Amino acid sequence: MHTSPLDQPGTGDAGGMNVYIVEIAKRLAARGVEVDIFTRATSRDLPPVAELVPGVLVRHVVAGPFEELDKNELPAELCGFTSGVLRTEAAYEPGHYDLLHTHYWLSGQVGWAAKQRWGVPLVHSMHTMAKVKNAALAEGDTPEPPERVLGEEQVVESADRLVANTDEEARQLVELYGADPARVATVTPGVDLSRFRPRAGLLRSGTEVARRRLGLPRDAYVLLFVGRIQPLKAPDVLLRAAARMVEADPALRRRLVVAVVGGPSGTGRARPEGLQKLAGDLGIADLVRFEPPCPQPELAEWYRAADVTVVPSHNESFGLVAAEAQACGTPVVAAAVGGLRTAVRDGESGVLIDGHDPADYAAVLARLEAEPRLRERLARGAVRHAHRFGWEVTVDRLLEVYTGALTTVAQPTGALPR
Repeated sequence: MHTSPLDQPGTGDAGGMNVYIVEIAKRLAARGVEVDIFTRATSRDLPPVAELVPGVLVRHVVAGPFEELDKNELPAELCGFTSGVLRTEAAYEPGHYDLLHTHYWLSGQVGWAAKQRWGVPLVHSMHTMAKVKNAALAEGDTPEPPERVLGEEQVVESADRLVANTDEEARQLVELYGADPARVATVTPGVDLSRFRPRAGLLRSGTEVARRRLGLPRDAYVLLFVGRIQPLKAPDVLLRAAARMVEADPALRRRLVVAVVGGPSGTGRARPEGLQKLAGDLGIADLVRFEPPCPQPELAEWYRAADVTVVPSHNESFGLVAAEAQACGTPVVAAAVGGLRTAVRDGESGVLIDGHDPADYAAVLARLEAEPRLRERLARGAVRHAHRFGWEVTVDRLLEVYTGALTTVAQPTGALPR
């Protein structure tokens, strides 16, 4: 409901969930499963229906003002959005949809109503959970409201199947939300391994080609952050770590480049230039290159160009950036939180760090700069580890979940009155 699969990831609220929905929908369609994606219209110019690929339709539902709303404003538009979804189905013969898969708690609320109306199974993916986020807030960040907690509890209770990105998320659904373990399935997200891969299978030469294309020095030590710029993602940790590195080794200033690819999001919109100001205050503005969100082909080049991708998030349900970077042959230094403990194999494809102390990140990143052989070993391990996460495996598992929901949920004897 709160973000469109047609939006550029890294802008506004668009992120890994958008990538997930697009990649899954395309692959389901390729296997003969027709998919309709309902999303809220944010412009008068958007067509009511747009074809993403053959077999996948994006339906823009008019609900609230034609502008992007903050997620905290969207609960007020739930009734309008639900009405639009139900009206679309009502134009067809009963039984048009076989199954609902909702993403994030807002859409789960809509699915809760549609499930009752249509008499079909409801599969739900949380992606993030309020209770988990509130337990790991960044300093100064805003906690998720009680209304979201209640909404998530309602969706957990009503869903026929709950899809968790990792075993840890599955455990959190059971322990924090009282989910029935028999209704929780772990389905790890994937990576487009045809897009995110080392160039021509060569790690070092691929890095040099990518750096030429992006205008980066051939001999630089490049640290990369990719994602929405907000306290949850903690890009400030990387900047503070970089400042400590050049303070400890002034000679490194000649080679260090910190690339930040992404746009303000969430509470980060209140200070859209906050990260640039922080770089100036830390005395490293000349070392930091800020880039807007970019399409996947260019994003893959950024991963290939980097020596290390840094993911210091306070919470991640999976960590798609980490998986994409590793698939391109770039080791990852990440916070040991949530799904990042699955996406990154500590000591093999990257390094996991407990906590968010910039000094800890500076120490690890300085060691990787000083030991290129270690970096190369982790780069090779990153490619191996990322190959566990192809999207086709994700779709295989999801189809099993869908089939299980369809076969075990009692089907209604007749359609509800319209």
